[in-house]
Amino acid sequence: MKERATTLEKTRNIGIMAHIDAGKTTTTERILFYTGKNYKLGSVDEGTATMDWMDQEKERGITITSAATTAFWKDHRINIIDTPGHVDFTVEVERSLRVLDGAVAVFDAQAGVEPQSETVWRQADKYHVPRIAFMNKMDKIGADFLAAIGTMVTKLKANPVAIQLPIGSESGFEGIIDLVQMKALRWTNQEGTEFTYSNIPEFLQAQVEEAREDLVTHVAEFDEELMDLYIEGEELPVDRLKAAIRKATLLGQITPVLCGSAFRNKGIQPLLDAIVDYLPSPKDLPPVVGEIIDSERKIEVYPDENGPFVAMAFKIMIDPFVGKLTFLRVYSGSLEKGAYVINTNKNLKERISRLLFMHADKREEVDYIRAGDIVAVVGLKNTMTGETIALSEEKIVLEKIEFPEPVISIAIEPQTKDDASKLTKALLALVEEDPSLKSYVDGETGETILSGMGELHLEVIVERIKREFNVGLRVGNPQVAYRETIRSKAIGESKYVRQTGGKGQYGHVILSVEPITDKSANFVFEDKTVGGTIPREFIKPIERGVREAMDSGYLAGYPMVNVKVSLLDGSYHEVDSSEIAFSIAGSMAFKEAARKASPALLEPIMAVEINTPEEYMGDLIADLNSRRAKIEGFETRAGLKIIKAHVPLSELFGYATVCRSLSQGRAIHVIQFSHYSEVPERIAEKILGK
Repeated sequence: MKERATTLEKTRNIGIMAHIDAGKTTTTERILFYTGKNYKLGSVDEGTATMDWMDQEKERGITITSAATTAFWKDHRINIIDTPGHVDFTVEVERSLRVLDGAVAVFDAQAGVEPQSETVWRQADKYHVPRIAFMNKMDKIGADFLAAIGTMVTKLKANPVAIQLPIGSESGFEGIIDLVQMKALRWTNQEGTEFTYSNIPEFLQAQVEEAREDLVTHVAEFDEELMDLYIEGEELPVDRLKAAIRKATLLGQITPVLCGSAFRNKGIQPLLDAIVDYLPSPKDLPPVVGEIIDSERKIEVYPDENGPFVAMAFKIMIDPFVGKLTFLRVYSGSLEKGAYVINTNKNLKERISRLLFMHADKREEVDYIRAGDIVAVVGLKNTMTGETIALSEEKIVLEKIEFPEPVISIAIEPQTKDDASKLTKALLALVEEDPSLKSYVDGETGETILSGMGELHLEVIVERIKREFNVGLRVGNPQVAYRETIRSKAIGESKYVRQTGGKGQYGHVILSVEPITDKSANFVFEDKTVGGTIPREFIKPIERGVREAMDSGYLAGYPMVNVKVSLLDGSYHEVDSSEIAFSIAGSMAFKEAARKASPALLEPIMAVEINTPEEYMGDLIADLNSRRAKIEGFETRAGLKIIKAHVPLSELFGYATVCRSLSQGRAIHVIQFSHYSEVPERIAEKILGK
């Protein structure tokens, strides 16, 4: 294989993440323009953004799928994933962060940290992703750089450190002050391709010195020599200061903060410099941990292109021209096209026929891939999101990506016979692409049920079925994904005995159920039998029977959660006992115990945050109270009132329209799943009586 054009040390795998409308896609567009990937500036508002390549994304002006692209800056290769900011598409963010090395968090300089920013930040914390922050929209009315940084401390418990200051704000935003090089930077043409360095303006001198001191005190502890120079009042070398900022960022001790206005083409080149200077290469991070199949042995996978080939599939996409595309993050080794690989989760051999580097929806074919690459491949027909692809002798499996359960469902029905066969094909493709989407046929009604993370999520999926797969659809009203649980401890016993002609069936199970009060797990199964009263080979079938009974619930057929089951005792027959008999006995004993354990219905509760001018607060709060809301508190931010509440999902259908009409279109709201809670008795009776 020929030499890699860019070394691993000069590779950056980054995500761009933020709240909806913070200017994430516009920032990515500008990055592509200034790195020479795009020759014309794209705009989200005009529907010409490269990264928003799906028809619906262009219409709605929001990013739905994580588009992957590559750019080059100062001899560095930057692989960028633009992730959606809307809460219904959090799964896209989660799976992208799993395979990234660093991230750029984009904030609106007027609003600061918003609800989805918090969600995304927590996801990045979970995967220990080093970040830099970009305060965008400095030209917006009400933009306040320092106040926005303050919200990172109060809401994210982060440690933001400004490495730039803005020169002016709102319509007076002229440029930035680089606190590392201690220079003022102003853009001189409309496209933002030309800029000049000059001395710091006199009127900002005091503020700049204070901010510089804050920066140096935060990072000097990571470089003793720098600390000594600082204490002695000596000139600090720029490269030493950059190295200290980099070290602190990679350790997660600080988040460097930059500013600009992507829409006005200001601040993007310094942001690119910061990505290269402060975010990690694959070699800067600890190795990825995998497990050897059929042994408990853990193994560390290092980013070495001469090591064994190990990659993770983090996204599936159905392309109209190429077919099924599987996006891989290569952690180790190298691979040529046409090679056979093993899906270690399923122990399946598959052949990779094509290797593609992606640029939003355009593609560039390559002959080989190496550690550190983010690449799309053709040929992995049986591989799903989160599975490991390897070539090593030892079957390594990397830790899987966890996805949340859907909270809302709709019934869909094809309009004609021809549509019915196309619908099946469409659902198979979409469920494969999106792990947070579930589809099944209701056993009682025969309807096809589609479940997802929110109303917008399902709307987008229905539109895609209609447009991309050309299926005529009738769509039912949204339904809530209820759950069931138990409130007390109880014991259940069941004997399953059948005698027919020859060999009979015999299984006898005694078990107890109790609630998991801290909600740390949905299901725990413990074998407490002693003295071999039930042979070992029948324990797993009993657990399987219990799980099946839990899936179909006790009260109304909804899955049961937060239940601990202990197998206490039972008996068996030398000849007649079988796995199926014990599975049925386990299921029946569980139902018996659940009946006695005070079963209850649970409903999804959503966290709602509404930003509104003060004059509409009264009407909005009155409306929330009529929806069984629990008001959590109020805040004032940038002249707007913020209402925070928890509201049952069943009360929120069509809320977007109501919120708009009550506030004359001036209030904006964000709804995201919070937790499950018990349904009040009078409402539970209505649901169970249906």
